[in-house]
Amino acid sequence: MTEIAVVYHSTTGTTKRLAQAVHVGAGGVAGARASLHAIVGDDIREGRFSNNALFAQLDAADAIIFGSPTFMGGPSAQLKAFLDATVSRWVTRAWANKLAAAFTVSATPSGDKLNTLTSIAVTAMQLGMIWVGVEETTRDPSAPNRLSVYMGAAGQADYGTNPPGVVAADLRTGELLGARVAKLALRLRANP
Repeated sequence: MTEIAVVYHSTTGTTKRLAQAVHVGAGGVAGARASLHAIVGDDIREGRFSNNALFAQLDAADAIIFGSPTFMGGPSAQLKAFLDATVSRWVTRAWANKLAAAFTVSATPSGDKLNTLTSIAVTAMQLGMIWVGVEETTRDPSAPNRLSVYMGAAGQADYGTNPPGVVAADLRTGELLGARVAKLALRLRANP
């Protein structure tokens, strides 16, 4: 079974909703199993991320999809603490040749989401991971990848719902990204 891990941080719940969509997309591919992992407050001690059980699960995955809200044009401090802690995987090259992808949510259509995705992608590439972006393209404001972000899945929060949600087309973009990562991971596993 090909393992796809979705690891994310969320504060208002909107990034969690996009994480769930990515998880559904990845888990919906025959031969793939997806797991969902939230970074929580107890994982951060004195500003540093520490959760060996989570790292063990991620070590066993074929692909890791990272998620963060975009705060002030970058990833949340909690996801950044997690990414900084991957230095132990960098030293040992433990995640080299795993697939990587990312998703993010902010309140506005842009919100500088591309900077968040780029920041995560740079870390993944330093770890020797293989980056997967979004395949879909459209000019239709109600279709997947309506925001035309190809580095990863970008979502806009919908604060008109209670609790706050994510624009439906952006949730679909997340599902499609999850499915694409799972399909590519299956292909890599079959042809190492």
